[in-house]
Amino acid sequence: MQPIPDHLACNLDILFVGFNPSVKSGETGHHYANPHNRFWKILYQSGLTPRLYSPQEDQDLLAIGYGFTNIVERPTRNAAEISREEYAAGREKLKKKIEQYRPKIVCFVGKGVYEQYSGRKGVGWGVQEMPVVPGVCEFVAPSSSGLVRIKLDEIVEIYRQLVRLKDRRNFC
Repeated sequence: MQPIPDHLACNLDILFVGFNPSVKSGETGHHYANPHNRFWKILYQSGLTPRLYSPQEDQDLLAIGYGFTNIVERPTRNAAEISREEYAAGREKLKKKIEQYRPKIVCFVGKGVYEQYSGRKGVGWGVQEMPVVPGVCEFVAPSSSGLVRIKLDEIVEIYRQLVRLKDRRNFC
């Protein structure tokens, strides 16, 4: 299965970073395509998007300032299938993407994604104090996977913080 394309542009308002594509995303070529993934619903309910988008419209979010990438490109059934070597290589590639495209906010969709990227453990939700790439706001949000046991309303509330950050002039 082939990696799915990133959707990147310079100076995005928010770059969403996942672990890696699901098998369904690998099959369709679209981000967050697993029908059990709540990503698109979370974006809409939090106020980040004006309407409910579908995975097939992922590239359309570039027009509203949002992009997509993953720390690891290879699609898998779950993040447990990702090797240390893949994370190490992905960490370096992701850092280079962030340095090149300079999004205002990088939203890590899952604590584990941020922990793999930053090398830090025990991080909390929201803005991180010491960004890996200076001048870029790093935000940790819960994973949108249907396997996550946090209630949807609680996840949506955390994502609403992104709306407030995005609406501020100086972001973080």
